[in-house]
Amino acid sequence: MFNFRIQADSHISPSQQLIDQIQFAIASGQYPPGHRLPSTRQLAQITNLHRNTISKVYRQLEKKGLVESITGSGIYVKSQGDEGTKKNKYLVGLESSQADIIKRTIDQLLEQGNNLEQIKQLFFEEIEWRLRCSALILVTVPKVDIGAGQLMVLELEQALLVPTQLVPLEELNHILTQTTSATVVTSRYFVPQVLEIVSPESIRVIPIDIYDYKKELTIIRQLSKNTNLGIVSLSGGILRVAEILIHSLRGDEINTITATIHDQRKLNHLIRFTDVIMCDRNCSTLVKKTLQKLQSDLIRIPKIIATNNYISEKSIQLLKKELEISN
Repeated sequence: MFNFRIQADSHISPSQQLIDQIQFAIASGQYPPGHRLPSTRQLAQITNLHRNTISKVYRQLEKKGLVESITGSGIYVKSQGDEGTKKNKYLVGLESSQADIIKRTIDQLLEQGNNLEQIKQLFFEEIEWRLRCSALILVTVPKVDIGAGQLMVLELEQALLVPTQLVPLEELNHILTQTTSATVVTSRYFVPQVLEIVSPESIRVIPIDIYDYKKELTIIRQLSKNTNLGIVSLSGGILRVAEILIHSLRGDEINTITATIHDQRKLNHLIRFTDVIMCDRNCSTLVKKTLQKLQSDLIRIPKIIATNNYISEKSIQLLKKELEISN
């Protein structure tokens, strides 16, 4: 179970702390599609929040399209994008051998009333559609957190070695009117918004999991009290979530300073007054260069820790398979 912690004396409301922690657990794949969330009674015991507050949090997450309530069963992480649709639910995520997957798929289609000729055509059309969509790869996030999209594009281009275009979510509809097929990649945070825009007949939506930051969170738990911790990222959204998670873990025991990589004034301040700096891997070079420029003025040299990819390794591997890119 995800390690929920609520700081009662925080300026951030308890319900918002819980919402952000659950969203992080979903986006990082710790709560995968179909995962049953803790009951309101369980979360009340863990967080000391009232069950009514937790019910309100679940309703807000359900309104966002991230979870769904099944009467008499509980609250579950909602399948999004390609997950769980009839056209591919027997082809993705199974651990059976390839032969067993194909046989099982054909059996299911036969049970639905299709004949073998129709099944052959279904396979052909599905493969052709995926190949067409793979010719144009779009990454989309809201403008307010375009830095997260920049991180995703950098990592996808480095891992996949194919051109990837960043499109603000607010402009996605306009861009898609100019193409007959594409693959749209986005974080699970934004899938419900993307699905309100795209046409599933011509556009393929692939949700990705973000890196779970377990190693970094372990380091944060072990920091000495009164440590000054700096967080640097391309994404303002990452910085906001990081502050909430760190505060939930350590409260006021450590002091957190954040800066986006392009805000030179804040970055200089952060380097001067922190003991440890955590940053996106793609930001580490610029952080180190800035540190070298300021080194003669520093009383102490902060330790720099570059995090792993923003996108989880599992999502990278699934994208490689989907786009027929060899490792």
